[in-house]
Amino acid sequence: MQNHTEELFAGSAPAVVTSERVLYTPSGFARTSLGYLQEIGTLKVHRPHTAGRKNLTSFLFFTVTEGCGELTYEGKTYVLKKGDCIFIDCRKEYIQSTGRQLWSLAWIHFYGPNMTAIYDKYLERGGRVVFHPVYISEYLALHQRIFALAKSDDHIRDMKINSELDQLLVLLMSESWNPKKVKGTNLKKQNVLPIKEYLDVHYQEKISLDFLAEHFFISKYYLTRVFKEQFGTSINSYLMNRRVTRAKFMLRFSGEKIEAIGYTCGLGAPHYFSRIFKQMEGISPSEYRERWRQESNNV
Repeated sequence: MQNHTEELFAGSAPAVVTSERVLYTPSGFARTSLGYLQEIGTLKVHRPHTAGRKNLTSFLFFTVTEGCGELTYEGKTYVLKKGDCIFIDCRKEYIQSTGRQLWSLAWIHFYGPNMTAIYDKYLERGGRVVFHPVYISEYLALHQRIFALAKSDDHIRDMKINSELDQLLVLLMSESWNPKKVKGTNLKKQNVLPIKEYLDVHYQEKISLDFLAEHFFISKYYLTRVFKEQFGTSINSYLMNRRVTRAKFMLRFSGEKIEAIGYTCGLGAPHYFSRIFKQMEGISPSEYRERWRQESNNV
């Protein structure tokens, strides 16, 4: 289970840093199919100390549990204090140094086949390298559970660790949503909730960006930017998702013909409806309906 991997502080002598860690070797299945753990641990620094790493195929989350310090990442230096959390891509260079109040950290190195895309989404949503959560206890509890699993002989620990890492990512994504912190914006003007509510009611209709801008007296360029800031998706993607979700409901629970469902849901003619539906669901509307009919017959 335990094997050497990249250390958080390379070359740290015991007199400088003491730590408790698990170097974890995931199964081949975990490496190709799951979010997997590489290393987890806690450390306490006993003397002023600076260390840096780069080009690690890993993502690092750590929490400052005591003391203070600094992190330099992508050319920017962050002052860290107790309760701060850090989430970074270790393929990029980072340098850490403890402050006058020598710090203690709890860290997790992890990776997975989809982690780059997840981290990109985290940043796209407004995720920060350093943040200070209201409930740090949730992160520390997750750390303790993953640490215990990594030390255990549980025969499905890779699956359980994957589940806990997913929960960590859920917490991180929740922290990443920061539309109110966009600099130079007026929060009152930013509120485009009425436009989302309009789309929820009128999604079956033909709706253009120009129409929305004129109807709500707002610049379409401003609307495009602010809608994505508030809801994490473009207006067109939101509209298509709403329409396809309704189409799925009708395909499963109504006897309407597929051609009629496309028009009813705002997806138009059969060929267009089928193309959009297949792009989003991976199968055609007729295949989707047939699959659910077979499932119902098997219940």
